[in-house]
Amino acid sequence: MTSPFLPQNDPSRTERVAPLAKLPVFWGLEGKRVIVAGGSEGAAWKAELLAACGANVDVYCPDEELCDTFRTLVAADDRIRHYAHCWHIGLFDHAALALADCETDEEALAFACAARAAGVPYNVIDKPAYCQFQFGSIVNRSPVIVSISTDGAAPILGQAIRRRIETLLPPALKQWAELAQSVRGRVNETLAPGPARRSFWERFVNRAFSGNQPPADGEEQSLLHHAATNGGAASNGRVTLVGAGPGDAELLTLKAVRALQSADVILFDDLVSPDVLELARREAKRMLVGKRGGRESCKQDDINEMMVRFAKAGKRVVRLKSGDPMIFGRAGEEIARLADEGIAVDVVPGITAASAMAATLGISLTHRDHAQSLRLVTGHSRHGDLPEGLNWNDMANPSVTTVFYMGGRMAARIAQNMMAAGMAAATPVVVMTSITRADQTAWRGCLAELGAAVSDIGVDNPILIGVGSAFAQPGILSVEEDGSEEHFRARA
Repeated sequence: MTSPFLPQNDPSRTERVAPLAKLPVFWGLEGKRVIVAGGSEGAAWKAELLAACGANVDVYCPDEELCDTFRTLVAADDRIRHYAHCWHIGLFDHAALALADCETDEEALAFACAARAAGVPYNVIDKPAYCQFQFGSIVNRSPVIVSISTDGAAPILGQAIRRRIETLLPPALKQWAELAQSVRGRVNETLAPGPARRSFWERFVNRAFSGNQPPADGEEQSLLHHAATNGGAASNGRVTLVGAGPGDAELLTLKAVRALQSADVILFDDLVSPDVLELARREAKRMLVGKRGGRESCKQDDINEMMVRFAKAGKRVVRLKSGDPMIFGRAGEEIARLADEGIAVDVVPGITAASAMAATLGISLTHRDHAQSLRLVTGHSRHGDLPEGLNWNDMANPSVTTVFYMGGRMAARIAQNMMAAGMAAATPVVVMTSITRADQTAWRGCLAELGAAVSDIGVDNPILIGVGSAFAQPGILSVEEDGSEEHFRARA
């Protein structure tokens, strides 16, 4: 029935709920009777799942057709009872659900018709046409339960989605959800609906997702004391320095994804890829605070001030940095300022560019036939020149692999200084930009050619320069047999 008060076919109207293939329902089965017809491995898995929900599962199957898994379940769980005969139409009385594993469509149709006549919802395994309900892929952190359905179209896709969600929900979430159940009534008695109660539960969730640890002893009393004495008022937030890696979002650690999913504010660098930001909590405030050489940038003092201000307002702040925050990321300055303000801070490491370079090329930076040490060196100082005090003689040692970060504008001088310190002009060199991203570029040559190569590549994107005999390894990205460097660049 349409409403007479709303215009029909109005393109300006938006649907409040998009169409659903199925209604997701969480159905209580504690103490209810459930029928399972069949003794296959698939039926055994469903019976175990139903028993885990507290159902009394009656299994109908000739004894010789009962699989070993089912026999073990029947012996171990008194909620699963086996009747050594086939199902029949008189079994459906007082059943909450009915499930069958049928070899033929004729048997599936008969089972579905019998269940429907008795008014019992039914499911026939792997036969969507004979199902009133379907089982989804499950993430079990009970009492937190996540179920994924593809409406029977692509079960493998549902399983893949489940695996991704599994990584986002720490196993300890189960204990935190149980704790929430135990304190909810008393918290609601203490705190009136509105900002105070919401602030309390936001603080609770923040603690639940701050790591993968179950609630500590005395956590319940601490929470209730906080509710009674502070009225749920928000305390200081915290700051997490997160390494976004070189660009490919799939290289993020699980801890980094969890931090992004729980953030209220994200202060991100200019080099952080959009794919990484896509994994962040939708409601989070996102602020670009990037610093790029030769461009107008946000000052470090301003970034520090923003972190302090947001944290003191009770926000969960993520300072998102490309690569690893502890390698050329000014993390030391930020941690010191936060410590001075009494603000809690932790660090989630990321994959640094040198590691991503090695993985992309398929070479070892410390291959024992080529190098006995690895050096990560900044290619410019805060004054825009080469840093003072670099020991070029040490870096020119043939047993050293050196990777210069942010050295594009200084490439020619780097080559000159290395050769002046005694490094051979023919020493292998690799230059890479936008590592792991769609516009990744790579060049391979020798030290004498470095300045001209970088001039040709350009310095619009940050450049990583690797120098040393380790880069003579063929790896998985290599120059074609004709020796063309362009082939290497294109294939990279």
